[in-house]
Amino acid sequence: MAAGKGTRMKSAIPKVLHRIAGTSLLDHVMRTALALEPGRTVVLVGHGAPQVEASIAGRGARCVLQEPQLGTGHAMQVAAPVLDDALATTLVLYGDVPLLRAETARALVAASGGQRVALLSFKPADTARYGRIVRDAAGQVRAIVEYKDANDEQRAIREVYSGIMAAPTRLLRRWVAALKNDNAQGEYYLTDIVAMAVAEGVPVVAEAVADEAEVAGINDAAQLAELERVFQRRQAQALMTAGVRLADPARLDVRGTLTCGQDVEIDVGCVFEGTVHLADGARIGPHCMIRDATIGERAQIQAFTHIREAVVGARAEVGPYARLRPGAELGEEVHIGNFVEVKNSTLAAGAKANHLAYLGDATVGARVNYGAGSITANYDGANKHRTVIGDDAHIGSNCVLVAPITIGAGATIGGGSTINKPAPAGKLTLARTKAVTLDGWHRPKKVPKAG
Repeated sequence: MAAGKGTRMKSAIPKVLHRIAGTSLLDHVMRTALALEPGRTVVLVGHGAPQVEASIAGRGARCVLQEPQLGTGHAMQVAAPVLDDALATTLVLYGDVPLLRAETARALVAASGGQRVALLSFKPADTARYGRIVRDAAGQVRAIVEYKDANDEQRAIREVYSGIMAAPTRLLRRWVAALKNDNAQGEYYLTDIVAMAVAEGVPVVAEAVADEAEVAGINDAAQLAELERVFQRRQAQALMTAGVRLADPARLDVRGTLTCGQDVEIDVGCVFEGTVHLADGARIGPHCMIRDATIGERAQIQAFTHIREAVVGARAEVGPYARLRPGAELGEEVHIGNFVEVKNSTLAAGAKANHLAYLGDATVGARVNYGAGSITANYDGANKHRTVIGDDAHIGSNCVLVAPITIGAGATIGGGSTINKPAPAGKLTLARTKAVTLDGWHRPKKVPKAG
């Protein structure tokens, strides 16, 4: 169910498209549902329907418009025509309840077995305004009573309904067709089917979930932030269980997939996006952002480094304050220092660019020393061009290499040079004017302001 507006989010974005760990709430729920390999997936859309439908395009779901939104029972009435009786069980999930585990959902489906109504219940610290699970003297579930319709005795019940259920499809379709809205809110409650099931002798069971976060819904920005931290704590715990050393589990954000080898260390404030792999012994310094990258064995990424769509070789050192842009590939023991930017370039083993430099569209050989303040001028205003620097070349400080250009193996480029022609291997190439001293020159002085 993903039709709600989410007024309390105070946002133009449909509630189910707000994000946890970089992924929409609805996508979290879709992943859980698809992990069960369902025969059919139906998404109820309403507010922001075009955006919501676009967000799950290609996921094999059938979207059905609920307009207007008149409660959960009405949502099921809208969905009923596209449910398939050949599929024994229908599982009802909510697009704003993102942290339900697949194993919990799978257990609920098994509890239904296409023969019973299975409810997911829990006992929150604050029962607030949840619907109560009403049991008889023998402990059998007899009904769910919404808070607004409950009497004082029923409101004292601590076991509450999460909203998530699994039910026999053929019975569910019939029951929702008979729902009425004669209640305090004038809405159609899906929970009313419990009383229908009981009246027909269909067993109703309640499966309790211990972790309240699994069934926590999101209604405002504060709840979104709370569940973000819950999700991140889960990931941090999984990493530590696998042997990763986290300086502070509370200061880690994984917004994708992070895999780690042995003896990996991650300092505080790091953000990982997309697909990232940290090989054995990799060390990530504080406040780094790494996206869609591979970090090699025993590589060290120093503080405040940004890496995106790049490969860092074994025992390389990067940062602090370095930036690797898409297409950067560093070989073994490469050094990229502070305020160095590398884009669409390869650096062979042992190459070094230790500070204040730019390498764009370049092929850099082994053991090259690339001086401070030097850049590859790779763009002519219309097209990008490549710079090739041979093994053991030395590029002095404050040089401009105007691409396309080749610097031969073992060549030296004198500091302060602008080079626009090939530099031969093993030789010194300079491009500077002769220094001139002018006698009698005086530095200009400020003219006093009038008045």
